[in-house]
This record gives sequence, structure tokens and C-alpha cells, in this order.
Amino acid sequence: MSITEHELRMVQACLDRLRDDFDTRSMYFYDALFTRAPHLKSMFRDDLAGQGMKFMSTLDTIVLKLDNEDALASRYKGLGDMHATIGVEAADFQPMEEALIDTMRDALGDDFTPELETAWRKAYAIVSENMIHRGGMTR
Repeated sequence: MSITEHELRMVQACLDRLRDDFDTRSMYFYDALFTRAPHLKSMFRDDLAGQGMKFMSTLDTIVLKLDNEDALASRYKGLGDMHATIGVEAADFQPMEEALIDTMRDALGDDFTPELETAWRKAYAIVSENMIHRGGMTR
């Protein structure tokens, strides 16, 4: 999966817009995730607020460098290994994608256009495929 420069700029601009509200957005993400995949809740510690901020800041860091896979290789490997260690499987990335899309749609309302959704799905596919592959998770 590839993402155009225009799509990447759209995703980066979206995160810029949400940066001041990462705490609220991250909690919305986990609520949406656990609604879709309740079995994942046991993999997370009780401090979801802290975990959520870590998730959003990691996402932000990755998205800023998404067009430079070499710069992110070790980050993808570390994230993939960590997620595999706690029991996340490749199939679990699908409900995570939908939770992320719901989070962006809720945050942006009508500004979350079909074009922006497509851009986010492409960005997520790049990140998740790299984490799955580099973390040794099987499909």
C-alpha cells in the first residue's frame, strides 16, 4: 500500500488539528476499540489515559515520518515485537483500524471527508503491515 504526498499531508494536517485534544481522542479510540474487540481489553493496563497519550504521540511521530520507511524501521520492529509479546495478533489490527477511523470521524465531523478517510486507511495500512511483518506476527 502506498500513500501519495497529498494524502500524507492531509493525515499530518489532521493530527496537527487534533494535537491539543489527544487525551480525549485517545480515550475515544480505546472505547471504540473495546466495543469492537472486547477481548483486547485484557491486554492493556488500567491506566488507559497514559496508554492513550502514548498511542497518540507514537502515531503522531510515525505519521510525521511516514514517507521515510528506513527512518521508521526500528520503530516498527519495536512496536511489532511489543504488540506480539502482549498477545496482539495480525487479525487484531482490523478493529484497531476501524476504531481509529471512528475516532477521526467523531473528532472532525463533516471535515472527515471520504478522501481523508481513504488517506487515513492508507496510512494505517502502511503502519500496521510494517508492525505485523517486522514484529513476526502471522496472518
